[in-house]
Amino acid sequence: MTTPPTAEALTAALQPYITAGDAPGLVALASCGDDTQVAALGATALDGAQPMARDTIFRIASMTKPVTAVAALMLVEDGVLALDAPIERWLPELADRRVLTRPDAPLSDTTPANRAITVEDLLTFRCGLGLIFGSPEQFPILRAVAERKLMGFGPPDPTVDYGPDEYLRRLGELPLMAQPGEAWLYTAGSNILGVLIARAAGQPLGEVFRSRIFAPLGMKDTGFFTRNPERLATAYASLDGRKVWDDPAASAYAQPPPFPAGDAGLVSTVDDFLAFSRFLLHGGLAGERRLLSTASVAAMRRDHLTAAQRAGGRPVLTADQGWGYGVAVTTARTAEGVPAGAFGWNGGLGTSWLADPATQTTALLMTQVAFTSPDPPPVHKALWRAAFG
Repeated sequence: MTTPPTAEALTAALQPYITAGDAPGLVALASCGDDTQVAALGATALDGAQPMARDTIFRIASMTKPVTAVAALMLVEDGVLALDAPIERWLPELADRRVLTRPDAPLSDTTPANRAITVEDLLTFRCGLGLIFGSPEQFPILRAVAERKLMGFGPPDPTVDYGPDEYLRRLGELPLMAQPGEAWLYTAGSNILGVLIARAAGQPLGEVFRSRIFAPLGMKDTGFFTRNPERLATAYASLDGRKVWDDPAASAYAQPPPFPAGDAGLVSTVDDFLAFSRFLLHGGLAGERRLLSTASVAAMRRDHLTAAQRAGGRPVLTADQGWGYGVAVTTARTAEGVPAGAFGWNGGLGTSWLADPATQTTALLMTQVAFTSPDPPPVHKALWRAAFG
């Protein structure tokens, strides 16, 4: 068993980025086994009035995806869903799909889907829908997505004015961007999966998460909204011009959202997410209670992509990453020292998480400044070097 860097070492590694103005503040956590070290640096906002604290709440954006994947796998183990089952039983809006003949084709230029979308297609982001990097002029499908305000094709938006059923109705108006199972297309699969989970479970997605995951793991501050907005850090789209993305005083995360986004909708704290990380590192156990089988956890942490799909997933995936179920999987040791076999994911609003089964190490960093590209800012890589290098 290794030991994590001390709180003092975390401070020494990360304080220069706060001093340089990369973020107003941060909360960093490194844990190996039962030894957990935390550093809370700087302030929750640019005005510096409220210091960061260990229990500061952050919008964790795409770190929601692994939670959604776990909920789906629980329903698979219950026999409610099956990985190879077509989703159209639960989501008839996505039955009988047509597929663009090429990503930049007009919406009328389609061919029938070779097969139905499956549950595993959603888990692995190979459902045929997701991010395309380009302009609406180049890709007409992007204009159609924007016109419908569809979640799962860009940054989160907790203020959308539709619910899950309307989301599926709008999505069903569009052709797929690729044949099911063929291409890795980021993020939309988790939102579709969230609707599928709610319909299959007969409960709102937030209640499934709460009863099946958050309550058993003691994740008391994690959900699609917080009852304690005073503990939220101010979220910034950028520090250039002090552009506020979400203000705790009038936060969109202070009430249940119309559409609980399975790809990017949650708020959480470092200690809550550590509980989730440990649950996966311990093979699906919450203390003595088994929430998920070791086989399901192993499948979640295994790369399911072909070499061509990994290459096509860039720039979201790096050259040393594959994709499991809701998490990126490190396929080769990185420059920061993250070992092959580690898994986790980042939240584009300023958070990151990595876990290494070999050493039982968790590294978590939560800031309040959005990423400017899929490549995380240097402060996140500094934590990885401290925890793994």
